[in-house]
Amino acid sequence: MEAKKRLLTYAGLKALEEELENLKVVKRREIAQKIKEAREQGDLSENAEYDAAKDEQRDIEARIEELEGILKNAEVVVEDEVDYDKINVGCTVKVFDITFDEEMEFKIVGSTEANSLTGKISNESPVGQALMGKMVNDIVEVETQAGTMEYKVLAIDRTV
Repeated sequence: MEAKKRLLTYAGLKALEEELENLKVVKRREIAQKIKEAREQGDLSENAEYDAAKDEQRDIEARIEELEGILKNAEVVVEDEVDYDKINVGCTVKVFDITFDEEMEFKIVGSTEANSLTGKISNESPVGQALMGKMVNDIVEVETQAGTMEYKVLAIDRTV
């Protein structure tokens, strides 16, 4: 079975590569030192520091494996080639929430980069899917957990 392609912006790709490098170079060395120090304390069967260090090592290795899988299947959106008349991955979109009478701004990113707290929504989320391909002044209806939301697209910007 072929792995699913992961859409990433260039900034998202760089952030994942930096995290992977940090885990491989810095965190692996730190955890190896913790394990060494815990071993030097003697009996490993009742050594909480050793158990904690091994758990942390397992978590780091799992994250490294996850990042390598994401990067192996990454498809970077070349932002210079995106049509900015239409909403696409890599765009920042300003919308007017008709339901709540307020302006909002979203950056459309691949699912790997999504973080609603920073305004980055996935192209696979209900709102992201509804916005994809729309143009300025389009009205978009989105079925969400909170009910049907209506947005009017106000602006589409290139993000750097």
